[in-house]
Amino acid sequence: MEILRAAVKTVKQRHPFHIDAFVVLPDHLHAIWTLPSDDADFSIRWMLIKSGFSRRIVMNERRNASRISKGERGIWQRRYWEHLILDENDFEQHVDYIHYNPVKHGYIHRASEWPYFKAFTVYQGWRNHK
Repeated sequence: MEILRAAVKTVKQRHPFHIDAFVVLPDHLHAIWTLPSDDADFSIRWMLIKSGFSRRIVMNERRNASRISKGERGIWQRRYWEHLILDENDFEQHVDYIHYNPVKHGYIHRASEWPYFKAFTVYQGWRNHK
């Protein structure tokens, strides 16, 4: 987790964004971010987080020629799904979804048991931090 935190912190310094909610599971993660109004580039942020994390870990993995030529590591999927939050209800539904995700996948019985979930703006009003 510390390696992931460090990668996120580094990217936030170069390409600012606000983390509204974040959950990390053994094989994937979910995040809700608010980006600056003049910079909606999600992809550069994810790319830099993934590459920063991958450079910080030692891996003895086999990589095929395609992954080597693209500088990819096996721990990250190549794509991500982006959704523009439409309103406060949509925001709350997505926070609930990621909060419940560890339960959905059978890791825990109650969402409150998962130590790798953090919500920063939740239920204080949508995008109160702006």
